[in-house]
Amino acid sequence: MDNNNEAIIISSLDLQRIEELLEQPQYRDAAGTASLRAELERANVLDPAKMPANVVTMNSTVTVEDESGGGRREISLVYPRDADSAANKVSVMAPVGSAMLGLQVGQSINWQVPGGRALRLRVVDISYQPEASGELHR
Repeated sequence: MDNNNEAIIISSLDLQRIEELLEQPQYRDAAGTASLRAELERANVLDPAKMPANVVTMNSTVTVEDESGGGRREISLVYPRDADSAANKVSVMAPVGSAMLGLQVGQSINWQVPGGRALRLRVVDISYQPEASGELHR
C-alpha cells in the first residue's frame, strides 16, 4: 500500500499542535511546510481516544523497513524540540517525519535521501503509540 495519494489519519490534538508549530516564524516558510499543510488539510481527523493503534501519531515509536534492501530501523516521531538523530528521534518538521505522520502499519512512502538515492520505507510495526497506551494528552 502506498500512502502518497491517500488521506492520512491524525488526532485532533496532534493536528492542533502541528498547526501551532507551522505558525512559528522558523517553520512558516520552511522547506516542506507547504506539503505538510496540504496533508493536514485533507487528513481524516479523529479524537485521540478513537485513534486506531496501527497509525503513526506524534511520539509514536515505529519500526520501518527500507524495501530497497537497507534493513530495518526503529524511530520515534517527535516535535522539533525533542528531535535527536543519535537517539533516532525524527522531527515531524523533517521531510521524512512529516511523510510518516498518519501512516498505518503496512503502508509505504517513497523517500529521497541526500545524494539522490531513493528509498521506499514501509511501516512494519508500532511498538509504542501514546493513544493506544491511554496517554491521550501527552
